[in-house]
Amino acid sequence: MLQEVALGTKSLADYTHLVGRGLVEEIRELAGELEGKRVLHISATAFGGGVSEILYTLVPLMRDAGLDTHWQVIMGREEFYNATKLLHNSLQGDPATLTAEQWELYDHYNEVNAKSIEDEWDVIIVHDPQPAGMRRIAEDQAKAWIWRCHIDLSEPNPEPIARLLPLITEYDMSVWHMQQYVPAGMDGHGGVHIVPPAIDPLSPKNMAFAPDDASFVCDQFGIDVDRPLICQVSRFDPWKDPMGVIDAYRIVTEEVPEVQLALVGSMATDDPEGWEFFQSTIQHADSDPDINIFNNLNNVGAIEVNAFQSQSDVAMQKSTREGFGLTVTEALWKGRPTIGGDVGGIPLQIVDGEGGFLVSSPEQAAQRSIEILTDPELGRKLGRAGKERARERFLTPRLLRDWLRMFGELDL
Repeated sequence: MLQEVALGTKSLADYTHLVGRGLVEEIRELAGELEGKRVLHISATAFGGGVSEILYTLVPLMRDAGLDTHWQVIMGREEFYNATKLLHNSLQGDPATLTAEQWELYDHYNEVNAKSIEDEWDVIIVHDPQPAGMRRIAEDQAKAWIWRCHIDLSEPNPEPIARLLPLITEYDMSVWHMQQYVPAGMDGHGGVHIVPPAIDPLSPKNMAFAPDDASFVCDQFGIDVDRPLICQVSRFDPWKDPMGVIDAYRIVTEEVPEVQLALVGSMATDDPEGWEFFQSTIQHADSDPDINIFNNLNNVGAIEVNAFQSQSDVAMQKSTREGFGLTVTEALWKGRPTIGGDVGGIPLQIVDGEGGFLVSSPEQAAQRSIEILTDPELGRKLGRAGKERARERFLTPRLLRDWLRMFGELDL
């Protein structure tokens, strides 16, 4: 059932000029103690979200550091992914929760996938709730198991977190974006680590893009490169609030009528609800020719996202709940003045008034957008500060170092 994800190669040395020789040397020293250790990452999907984007870089860099690292994704039918999407939402506070039949599906597919694990591993890292039940079935397949949580569990629906906690407390270690995401039920369980995620600055999505090239790509998709652009890149998901972004854009047009909006997202295999919300977002746009809505089925991939973000005058991530928000990091890294919802991991990235602005409503998002669009020097100042913060804190080599430190704490 588990499917191996095919990956390219990456070299840690290529990042030295971005993150500094000191960090690279620290990584090499830590990795020397772990040479040849076998590490398996397990996740729900190989594309369409922050987890997969992280692993496409992290796994090759772990290999370059000398670890025998692999990444496999679980398999399941549509009803399983419907259940796990509901679980994902309920763990972030949605009042709806799984039925008894859906929990049976969850347990069934966790068991089937767990029994398909081949070989023995030093560490198995399970990402997010979908495969969290696998350890209980396949405990003997690894010396140590780590559960990596990528979502905000600070205010979960009580029923699903009560069901999930007995599973995750059995792991040897758990990893969270922020301390406030760790649920109360984890108290007294050792091995809790706080590690923010990171982006790959050399990936096609984040590498330096010449302005003329970014303009050319945007022009191919009908974006007028001579007019200001607001851009949000995210899944089409209620928590990302694309409809609130449209509402903010409409307020901005009252003072900056030439502004355009681009909403850019990818549709994931484990997110059947996303298609329904995508259609709702299109309806909310009401055929406005200056609202551009794209997804990966419009031939929008990493290069195109890079171009849209690089060309934007205002980058936005107006989430109402957010585990971390790697699209914020991406925009900051490109030197874009960024407006984000004052929730979850976004304030960890944006210092309000320094690298961007934090907002809590469409009206606030619109006002901050107007300030940036009417004061280009403010936009440049915010962009410079945000890029430096991303460089210092949120690039993949730092994340690799943190993982190696955690492996060093385990008895491998």
